[in-house]
This record gives sequence, structure tokens and C-alpha cells, in this order.
Amino acid sequence: MRTKENLPEDRYQNNARTGSASLGNANPITTGVIWKQILIFFFPILVGAFFQQLYNAVDAAVVGQFAGEMALASVGGSSGQIVNLIFSFFMGLSTGATVIIAQYFGAKEYDKANTALHTAYAASVLGGLILGAVGVLISRPFLRLLSTPKELMPGSTLYVRILMAGLVFTLIFNIGSGILRAIGDSKRPLYILMMCCGLNIVLDLFFVVGLKLGVLGAALATVLCQALSSGVITYLLVKKTEFLTLRFSNLRIDPKTLGRILHIGLPTALAGSMFGISNMTVQTSVNALGVNTVAAWTAYSKIDALFWMVNQAFSMSTTTFIGQNYGARLPKRIRKATREVLAMEIGTSLCLSAFFLTCAPILLRLFASNPEVIQIGIRISRRMAPFYACFAVNEILGATLRAENYIVFSTITNLLTICVFRIFWVKFLFPGASILRITECYPISWALTSIVVLIYYMVMQPRILRRLQEA
Repeated sequence: MRTKENLPEDRYQNNARTGSASLGNANPITTGVIWKQILIFFFPILVGAFFQQLYNAVDAAVVGQFAGEMALASVGGSSGQIVNLIFSFFMGLSTGATVIIAQYFGAKEYDKANTALHTAYAASVLGGLILGAVGVLISRPFLRLLSTPKELMPGSTLYVRILMAGLVFTLIFNIGSGILRAIGDSKRPLYILMMCCGLNIVLDLFFVVGLKLGVLGAALATVLCQALSSGVITYLLVKKTEFLTLRFSNLRIDPKTLGRILHIGLPTALAGSMFGISNMTVQTSVNALGVNTVAAWTAYSKIDALFWMVNQAFSMSTTTFIGQNYGARLPKRIRKATREVLAMEIGTSLCLSAFFLTCAPILLRLFASNPEVIQIGIRISRRMAPFYACFAVNEILGATLRAENYIVFSTITNLLTICVFRIFWVKFLFPGASILRITECYPISWALTSIVVLIYYMVMQPRILRRLQEA
């Protein structure tokens, strides 16, 4: 039996101030033109992802230009892999909250959505504090485990410890943004990111260029901006989101709701962590090739982040859109939306591949001035950029299955065909290989996982939608 919180109906209508989807009978995500609604939702997420990536990109650009290749490698080599590992884990957990709240929202079970809000927020605060403290303590041993060059160890350790100390702020903002996106509000998280990213640029220039603090300055600028963003998103949930109201007195973890969140979020988080572990394993092989190669790998990763921003935006749009329509029991819209968003991402991926291949020399100069670093980065781009569309199939079909509560198979597939495969490639097939041979494991793994997930989707999706229609 579906329940609805006993509140005035006008609190569920479209609110121009928040930019949220309508909560009444005219929710555009469950009733509007599919491709238009996906793009309306997609672009704020994409721009928001751009500004979120800009945090680290600005750190890298300012540090690389004003503190040298050594500092650039310190903020983006092994340290970057560790930070991404930790963040990916909790981003995966937040996906569970987004899916569950979107399903409750589509089903108009608003009281359960509020329970999920408080459970997710409480878990993010608790997890951020605990994991942040652990991260500060184990950062140096972790960097040694990754074979971080001795000359990079002091800067890398400092960068990781400062970001780990502020981890709770990042997690609060990400969980808050995921909650707002679950109910159709993708604009306000974007506005917060734009504001904080502008501040981050100013603080980077102040700390790194003005005060000559190098890696320390870049880390401080990032953490201060993350603290501000977490405060603003919390304020919105407390004061400016009528239909989902955060009350600190109600912060507690509901075991049943947490179980549902973890059912979706934990496999996603583990997969994200395994991606990070496999990338860290690759990073150890890159570290053995010298500072210039590490700097080139770091610089290209900042350019490569543009594709992953687009990929993430399509994935988040798909998760929310499918989640709400799954809760509303609309199988035809689910089927059509998956086809349309898949076509959009493949087309966009092909365009980005052409752009990267053409403009790599120019883009790399944004992060490095050393000609050798730029040439290595160009060679890396030629191995990776042509194959982005391969991963689009896995990402969109996986996001659809995740929004329908089917997560285990795609998670296991990603673990085997991407994570385990990459580790096997660099440690057993080609130990001590060149940077070009190392990078080949990425497009091969993308193709493998997309093929397997596509086969699973074609077999399972008709059954899932049939059960949904009959429920």
C-alpha cells in the first residue's frame, strides 16, 4: 500500500524558487517528453560535474604552472588516486540514497523519502568523520604501497592528509546534491558548485601564487570551498526544500531504510573502490616510469575528466529518471528513456573523442609547459580517446539496472572485466611496460564490460519490466 505524507497538496506542486520537479500529479519526469526531460536534467548535472572537476583541475593547473612538475605530480599522481578511491566509495553509497528517494518520490511515498533523507545524511556525516580520520593516519603507508617516488612523498602525503581531514564536507555535499537530484532539482547543486569553484580559483591564486604555499595552498583552498558547499546544501535541506525537510533532531539511521540504500549503494561503492584500486595499481606502473610520465598521466587525466563528467551526468540523469518511473510503474517510459539516453551518450562520446584527438596538444599546455610531458600526454590520448563510446553502453545500461534494484550482476562484471583485468594486465601480462602499453588496458576493459552487460540487459530487462507491469 502506498502512503502519502498528510501535508497540503500545494506543497507538492512545482516551485519556481527551487527549480524542482513537480510533486503533484504533473511530475514532468513521469509525464513529460522523455528526451527533453532528460536533457533538462542532464545539463545542470553536466555543468555541475564540470565545476566539481574544476576544483582539482584548478589545483593542478595553478600548481603545475607556478610550482613546477614536482608539485603537479604530488597533487595528481598517487595522491589523486587515493583521494579518488575514497570519494568513489562514498559516491557509490550516495547513489543508493538517490535511487531509493527517487523511487519513493515517483510512488508519492513522501514520508518514506524523508526517512531516507535523514538516514542518508546521518550516515554521510558518521562515515565522513570516521573515514577521514582513518585516511589521515594511513595516507603515508598507502602512498608507499603505491611505489610513490621518494621525491614526491612529502607533497603527496601533505595533500592527501588535508583532503582527508575535510572529507566529511565533501560527503555531506555529495549526499545532499544526490537527494535534491532524486526529486528533480538539479539546478541548486549547480549554483553552489559554481559559487564555490569561483572561490576556489581565487583561493588557489592567493595561497599558491601569492603566499607561495604550493601543494599546501592548493589543498587548503579545496577543503575550505568544500566546507562552504556542505554548509549551503545543508541550509537548503533545512530551510528551503519544503517537501523534504532536514531536521537535526530527527537525524538517525533507520535500519530498514539503510538496508535498502546499501542494497543499491554498497555494490556500487565496492565497484567504485575496485576501480580506484585497479587505477592505483596502474599508477604504480606509471610511477616507475619517472616524474615526466607521472606529470603527463596527471595532465591527461584532467583532460580525460571531461568525458567522465559527461558520462557521470548521463548516468545520474538515467538513475533519477528511471528510478522515478520505476516507482510510478511506467515500463514503457523506462524502455524508451534507456534507448534515447544511450543514443545521446554514444553520439556525445564520439564527438569528444574527435575533440580530444584534435586538441590534445593545446589542452595539455594548460597543465604543463615541459615539451616532453606534452608529447607523452599526446601519445596517451591517441591510445585512449578513440574508444570512449565503448564505455557508454556499460554506463547507461548499468544505471538503468541500478535504478530498478538490479545491481549485483553489473557490479561483478565491472569487477572482473575492468578491475581484475587491469591489474592482471599491468602486473602479469606486461610488467614494467611502456606508458602506451599500460594505457591499452583501458579501452580493452571498456569493450569487455559493455559486451557482457549488454547481453545481460537484453535477457533480463524484458523480465524486469514484465514484473513491474504485473505488480
